[in-house]
Amino acid sequence: MNASDRTPADLLRSALAADPARPLVTFYDDATGERVELSVATFANWVAKTANLLQGDLAAGPGDRLALLLPAHWQSAVLLLACSSVGVSVEVGGDPADADLVVSGPDTLEEARACSGERVALALRPLGGRFPQPPAGFVDYAVEVPGQGDRFAPYAPVDPSAPALTVDGRELTGAELVERARADAADMGLAPGSRLLTGRGYDSWEGLSAGLYAPLAAGGSVVLCRNLGELSQQGLEKRIESERVTNTAV
Repeated sequence: MNASDRTPADLLRSALAADPARPLVTFYDDATGERVELSVATFANWVAKTANLLQGDLAAGPGDRLALLLPAHWQSAVLLLACSSVGVSVEVGGDPADADLVVSGPDTLEEARACSGERVALALRPLGGRFPQPPAGFVDYAVEVPGQGDRFAPYAPVDPSAPALTVDGRELTGAELVERARADAADMGLAPGSRLLTGRGYDSWEGLSAGLYAPLAAGGSVVLCRNLGELSQQGLEKRIESERVTNTAV
């Protein structure tokens, strides 16, 4: 990745320029059997569409705070990078009542209703499916995102020194986030082409770093496993082999 990258969105742009066809996020849900693989180009396309939704339809911008109530999931990763693209600060597991907008999974809708701003809901169904019945008071992500533009340009430049992420009670700027991700990548021995398998959740920095930021900063990719405890040891060993995993953080 480029030494000049100062936000997660910068890291994604560099990855796209370097090799758009390589895998970036391979997602498994071992409770449902779902598997989704996104190349850098496909992931970046989802990020652009999501950023356009945030900036255009939801009028989100730099300085806004988003409460993210989602598990480790490929769509969660997309939303984190989309927020970085717009300049929206994400608080993982944040209080919706204190946020300008909230993004919720199906299990936290009642909690998310405390947000007085825009509310977005994700069904987290296989293949990015929509809710059978849209939840009242929420924008259904799966309905609104596909029609958004494939290219994104922020209305205002994103400041790397502005708050980008709050997790574990600590607020990080975009530049601090990138610096920590690079340090973690070095500590885990990640390099360009590395494949990191992780079963950690997105409710901690360690989970977010292993499940997205460190592999992205290293020029590698992540095999992101939700409900990994459902998988047998033999199944895990088979996955490590079939996915050509080079590093693990389980």
